[in-house]
Amino acid sequence: MSDLLQFLKSVKPFDKLPDDVLLGVADLLQEVRYTKDTPIYYQDVTKMKGVDLIAEGEYETFFYDSEQNKRIIDQHTRGYCYGGVSVLLNRKRSLRSVIAKKGTVVYTLPRRDFRALCQAYEEFFHFFTTEFGRRMLDDEYAHFVKRPTTFEENYIASDQLYSRKIESVEYRELVSCDAGTPIYEAARLMANQRVSCLFVTDTQGKVAGFVTDITLRDHVVARRADVNGPVGDIMGNPVVSISTQAFIYEAILLMFQTKTRYLLIEENGRHIGFTSRNRLVSEQAQSPFVFIQSVKLAQSVEELRKKWQKVPEIVYQLLKRGVKPEIVNQVITTVSDTIALKVIESAINEMGPPPAKFAFIVLGSEGRKEQTLKTDQDNAIIYEDKANEQRELVREYFLKFAERVSENLDSIGFSYCTGGYMAKNAKWTHSLSHWKRNYESWMEEPEPATVMQFSAFFDCRLIYGEPVIMEELRTFLDEELQKPLGRFLYHMANNALQYVPPLTYFKNIRTFTKGEREVFNIKKAMTPIVDLVRVHALENRIFKTNTGERLEALKDKGIFSEGEYQELMQSYYYLMSMRLKKQAVQIIHDKTEPQNYIDIQSLTKIEQVTLKEIFKTIANFQTNMKVKFTNSLFG
Repeated sequence: MSDLLQFLKSVKPFDKLPDDVLLGVADLLQEVRYTKDTPIYYQDVTKMKGVDLIAEGEYETFFYDSEQNKRIIDQHTRGYCYGGVSVLLNRKRSLRSVIAKKGTVVYTLPRRDFRALCQAYEEFFHFFTTEFGRRMLDDEYAHFVKRPTTFEENYIASDQLYSRKIESVEYRELVSCDAGTPIYEAARLMANQRVSCLFVTDTQGKVAGFVTDITLRDHVVARRADVNGPVGDIMGNPVVSISTQAFIYEAILLMFQTKTRYLLIEENGRHIGFTSRNRLVSEQAQSPFVFIQSVKLAQSVEELRKKWQKVPEIVYQLLKRGVKPEIVNQVITTVSDTIALKVIESAINEMGPPPAKFAFIVLGSEGRKEQTLKTDQDNAIIYEDKANEQRELVREYFLKFAERVSENLDSIGFSYCTGGYMAKNAKWTHSLSHWKRNYESWMEEPEPATVMQFSAFFDCRLIYGEPVIMEELRTFLDEELQKPLGRFLYHMANNALQYVPPLTYFKNIRTFTKGEREVFNIKKAMTPIVDLVRVHALENRIFKTNTGERLEALKDKGIFSEGEYQELMQSYYYLMSMRLKKQAVQIIHDKTEPQNYIDIQSLTKIEQVTLKEIFKTIANFQTNMKVKFTNSLFG
């Protein structure tokens, strides 16, 4: 018995228990011997009878991937306890696959008795949860623990190809001319109407053929044909029509069979519009990048609104598939940027060319390419400096332009910014020299309220316009940041310390009551990482705006070690994944506006433990920032 007692004292966390308790534990242990290499547990399948304490030999632990390759292989020898996390946090099933090597001797403590020890001794219990929380900050480990589901459901359900009808697809209105129209006039009509297919009618007004961009290239330009000749001489046929009640798959098959790129859409015996093969195929494509192409093809605000409504489903399915949240952020941002570009180009087409070169910039989370599904407008306009007599004319144009862009974005689903940080606000549409003065005053005469209010302007990104304007602004900021900026960085650092991780004194997650739920705000939990990384980036004149890209640049400069970089990256994007998935579920399944509140009871024990470790990590980085930038440990 004394040998067994000494062995228990060598096993963590049993070494924390009193001797009289260990004597009781020794009586409960069951010895198991392995005479050859033996697979004993299979990840997430084998139900554990208890925890194993290795007395002799070795356990090899690992995850199998989908190809049955071993991943993250660890060897554990005498004094190691396996199974605590599995019993406590994984529904009693072994978290990893385990092979006991030949000659291994283990003592198994029954599950019921192990749980009793956890309930009686908090330090004993927290050993397992803390160890697991630390490991979950490793991307690869977390990937296998979370076991992303197969991408069984596409963001556009596969059966929609066979159930959706043509009437559900956006179509273009017919643009036509009679067969006697000169070719050059037909081409001009196509250019004015921004169509790549013009339908040609006969003397009875019925569609007899069509002319496309390719027709003009092959039959006019390449052959040096007379552009004064009638368009009927070069038109193609036959014209292919389909009913609004036909299924989409029928339309796609018909287009491939007839080798036509355009279909007339027919309703009650008359042609009401047309669609293209590219559009129909894009509607059905599984790749989110092809979905983005379909956004580029959208022609109206209403169509863009419908496209934006599909994004939550794409996000949810990508996350279920196990796609990294930083990639999902990029998909959201790309769709959002594409929509904004369409809206901006449409406004310019309606209002005419702008009277000055300009840059349309986005701020905040959009500027950082970290948009979520709960997003509003954060944008501004910078235009080139003009002579005095032109200033008012230029300003008037851009304010009207910004108003039109903002209204359309709001109609699509990007709500107005409650803080007014939009180009439609006269405060945020100005000349380049005015913007330089703005940044100069923010940096030279910083006040706590000012820094908090305008920190998002240091996350600005060009999405439309002249890159040279942004380059000139960045050159100016680079020069400003080389000046003594102690007060500016001091206030920026204090701003980064405004939000503290939601942890209680005893390192539990701090919640507040909302309705009947105990919740915490995940956006505020993430904010400290964004803020502290921004401060370090500005101090080191790094002009990337994305948090992950800033972190990588800071690591490359030696500001953060590899370990610190990994801790912050994994912490930030774990929270981002949780936030995006929650918002997508609220939109898709709950049919409610997305929020940033996470119900603590909706989380698994694994998620709760991981969050605690992340919040501890953030708190440690904030402590370091407090010392470096404010010369204070206690605030």
